[in-house]
Amino acid sequence: MKRPLTAMALAMAFATPPAAMAGQSVEVLHWWTAGGEAAALNLLKSGLEKQGVRWNDMPVAGGGGEAAMTAVRARVTSGNPPTAVQMLGFDILDWGGQGVVADLDALAAREGWDKSVPQEVQKFSRYQGRWIAAPVNIHSTNWLWANRQVLAQAGVTAEPASFDEFIAAARKVRQAGFIAIAHGGQPWQEAIVFDSVALSTGGADYYRKAFIERDPATIRSATTRKVFQRMAQIRSLVDKDFSGRDWNVASGMVIAGKAGFQIMGDWAKGEFLNAGKQPGKDFACYRFPGTQGMVAFSSDQFVMFRLSDAGKAAAQRKLAAAIMEPAFQSAFNVVKGAAPARLDVADTAFDECGKKAIRDVAEADGRRSMLGSIALGHATAASAKNAIYDVVTRHFNGQIDDARAVAELASALAD
Repeated sequence: MKRPLTAMALAMAFATPPAAMAGQSVEVLHWWTAGGEAAALNLLKSGLEKQGVRWNDMPVAGGGGEAAMTAVRARVTSGNPPTAVQMLGFDILDWGGQGVVADLDALAAREGWDKSVPQEVQKFSRYQGRWIAAPVNIHSTNWLWANRQVLAQAGVTAEPASFDEFIAAARKVRQAGFIAIAHGGQPWQEAIVFDSVALSTGGADYYRKAFIERDPATIRSATTRKVFQRMAQIRSLVDKDFSGRDWNVASGMVIAGKAGFQIMGDWAKGEFLNAGKQPGKDFACYRFPGTQGMVAFSSDQFVMFRLSDAGKAAAQRKLAAAIMEPAFQSAFNVVKGAAPARLDVADTAFDECGKKAIRDVAEADGRRSMLGSIALGHATAASAKNAIYDVVTRHFNGQIDDARAVAELASALAD
């Protein structure tokens, strides 16, 4: 296992380029415009510049990448694609089918990507067997964040190990005068909760059959009805002002001691750290109860587009290699809050939550229980994801009951 490098060592790891390589450049389109993400990405930029590769930044604001996809379509249509574009999930495979992406197989073979990247992540990094993208991280959604002081005041002394224990703990928090579960009422946030509840209720095989394979009998099963029943239990423990609240505002409620728990992906940790809170002391990070050993994941990846200029193509290969360098994967994800996309990156530089994320990914990879997140578009393509959003959020808002939600979900996914 390779040792992670400090930022200084990472910079030194890139050799000074020969004069013949001067003038190379890459143009990178991404939506990482927030402070921490931009700072981490700057490590990649500075490393490449030490190899004589000029970085032309093309940031397109918008957390989900929709604006970025609009921008890249315009560039490719005009015959002038960027060197690399940040993408997620099925967007990568869609571009793979359009015959405009680069072939990274030779680089991947030389750098050992086949052995170091989890197979489930590779399903989005490769198209028809060929590597077309370099994954930079593994985010996961099935996390539970908690204010330790609030839990102590409510008499919650142990990490809830099951869904029922979690509900009992949340009720204790509410009885103690706090908001039990901080939540932002937006469709993607309800889907984040749904990821965790579906995994906790049915396990990996159910989740895979229902939401990745979209098996009609599994979707219509009693397990799906139980998932919606549990979603209703969570809804009963959310405060009345949840509608429209941004996820980071909900995190702030837990940080400020107004709420006990939040169900949110691993990026929530950044809010706690930015507020000066320490994992294990001020806040706790648990896998959602009942999902230990399972990971509902998404992965940010940089898709490489086919370039006709040999110099630009050489610079592109350097960019892809630098993204997959274990030192960069460590340095970036310490800040980003995710696990590295490689299984051979040591956890030395990571905090308690980061170390757990790395262990959990390795465990889930070994058990075949790494599963694409419904909420983040790695379980199914956009049309089906949006159909799930619609049913889940209407149910969460009390517009349809459990039985109707199951029927509508089955109908929507069949279509």
